[in-house]
Formats: sequence, structure tokens, C-alpha cells
Amino acid sequence: MSQNVIVLVGRILLSIMFIMSGFGKVTDPTATAGMIAGAGWPAATALAYLAGLFELVAGLAVLVGFQTRIAAYLLAAFCLVTGLVFHSGAINVPDFPAAANGLLTVFNQIMLMKNITIAGAFLVLAAFGPGALSVDARTGRALATA
Repeated sequence: MSQNVIVLVGRILLSIMFIMSGFGKVTDPTATAGMIAGAGWPAATALAYLAGLFELVAGLAVLVGFQTRIAAYLLAAFCLVTGLVFHSGAINVPDFPAAANGLLTVFNQIMLMKNITIAGAFLVLAAFGPGALSVDARTGRALATA
């Protein structure tokens, strides 16, 4: 399999989560707005819609390889910020058993590590570009140095 096909598959795999998550937030921001409000941020519903729109658009940009470096840098930052804000620290749901809160805390730590890992993948994509099978390659942006 050629390197360009592997990069395309990588872009597809990286983009799926953001496209699906973004679409879900745009069509029903309730759960995300609840998390945002729980973190103490204002205008939770508006931020949930904005986050969803960002994830959808940036995910589609990575998928087709359009303005890939910009989208990848922005998604890397998004992953780090959301990981640190929403997935760091212990979970303590009132009236939940201690074991359940412990399990939720472990899941939350896994989500933080997932966000950090995906941020790393986006930095690699930003540094090396989207490959020849991309919109950027057709417009001459894929081969430009970072």
C-alpha cells in the first residue's frame, strides 16, 4: 500500500470521530451543554453548538484534506483544551457508590489520554501534510513546508 493511501486512511480515521461528534452536537447539544455548564462555563448551549460546528467543519476539512495543516493544528489544540477541562480530575457523582465513581474516574483518565494521543496525531498530520490524495495536493498546499 502506498504512503499516500496510508495517509488518506489515517485522515479518514482521525476525522470520523469529529464528524460524528460534531453532527451529534449540532443536532442535539443537550449532553454537551450539560458538561459545559457543569464545568462552570457560561452560555453552555451556544458553546455546545459552536463546538459541534467546529468539530464538523474541521473534521470534514481533515477528511478531504482541505487546509489540512490549519485544521490539524486547531483540532490538536481543541483536543488538549477539552481533555484538560473536561477529562482531568476525579469524578464524584453524588449518591453513586464509591466503586462506580472510581470506575468513572478511570474512564475519564482514559478519555484524557485519548485526547492527548489524538492531539499528537494531529500535530504529525500538520507537520507532514495530508498526502497526495487531498484537496491541498491539488491546489499545491500539500507539498508546502510548515
